[in-house]
Amino acid sequence: MKTIKVVAAVICDSLQEKKKIFATARGYGEFKGQWEFPGGKIESGETPPQALVREIQEELDTKINVGDLIGTIEYDYPTFHLSMDCFWCEIVTGELKLLEAEDAKWLSKKELYSVHWLPADITLIEKIEHQMG
Repeated sequence: MKTIKVVAAVICDSLQEKKKIFATARGYGEFKGQWEFPGGKIESGETPPQALVREIQEELDTKINVGDLIGTIEYDYPTFHLSMDCFWCEIVTGELKLLEAEDAKWLSKKELYSVHWLPADITLIEKIEHQMG
């Protein structure tokens, strides 16, 4: 099975407090309408944090600061294996503009389970919940 290596940004209101996180609804493909953390594929020669900065600039027209690694999700979809490095991030400049997603929300700790997450992303929610303020 093919492995796809990606990065995901768990954008929070502040790396110190983490009261709210930003999630997006997929605007295309098989999982259209399901919720995920923005990000994408790592290109040749990029580190995961560099890929994340580039992807968030492309998807949300926003510059971010990449914080700590929350964890790496290993998940088997029917046609590929996903390996996703997930990092805490915060906005440096710009306003989050949805250039690819169809919807977005800031979620508080108690709202984390209020959206229909993608299968791989839901596996991270418990860890995020424990680290939120």
